[in-house]
Amino acid sequence: MNSSFTTFGVRTPLIAEADDLAGILIESANRSDAGGFLEDDILVLAETALATAEGNVIRLDSVIPNEESEDLALKYGMDPRVVEAIRRESDAIVGGIPGFLLCMKHGTLLPNAGIDASNAPPGCVVPLPSDPDGSALFLKKEILHRCNVRIGVIIADSRTHAMRVGCSGVAIGCAGIPSVLDARGRSDLYGRKLEVTRQALVDNLASAAEVVMGEADECTPAAIIRGLGIPVGDQQGIEVIDAKDCLFMGLLRKD
Repeated sequence: MNSSFTTFGVRTPLIAEADDLAGILIESANRSDAGGFLEDDILVLAETALATAEGNVIRLDSVIPNEESEDLALKYGMDPRVVEAIRRESDAIVGGIPGFLLCMKHGTLLPNAGIDASNAPPGCVVPLPSDPDGSALFLKKEILHRCNVRIGVIIADSRTHAMRVGCSGVAIGCAGIPSVLDARGRSDLYGRKLEVTRQALVDNLASAAEVVMGEADECTPAAIIRGLGIPVGDQQGIEVIDAKDCLFMGLLRKD
């Protein structure tokens, strides 16, 4: 892997349901400083843009909260309809603070089960894409078909971290590059063998892309990372660990 790479922001028109997302990304990439997609580029795409194009949007006027959602909304100062949508997307509600619920979803702790109101159409909230790995693979194949270049694709979300202020990027889906790089067996500066260290490659790249993509009205839901030096292959998916083996999840288990 090269020690340096370049990240280009990709501005797009406002993305709507049923848009040709691959076509929009190709045209926008051609207009960007990247000058289009090149072999072994990595496309990072915000999950909200993907979910919107795929029609995975919740219209709040169609949501009827039940009594439990009303109670949680009162306790945490939230819109009961949003709480109902969050509960439907969650495996369990762990707790919360004003404005947010801490949820379990697919074995991961997520604020509001990943549901986002920012950059969502008016009166709507956007849940996480239903199959981010599959969507990443689809975009990878479409860009290969239309541009004749092999690229990696990362679907990115922004997350907060315990005891820290601010958000950073995290990958929720990928295709074409490994999700982690294994450093076990390598030596540190003093010759000691690394036993557990693995670099979260796609999470780190998602965070690098967040710097040029932004979180507000930049209309830059994508980025191209170039020069990383990792050939695109057939890898797909984010490597995860079971909740029982996770240090942080262990704090929530009731023995």
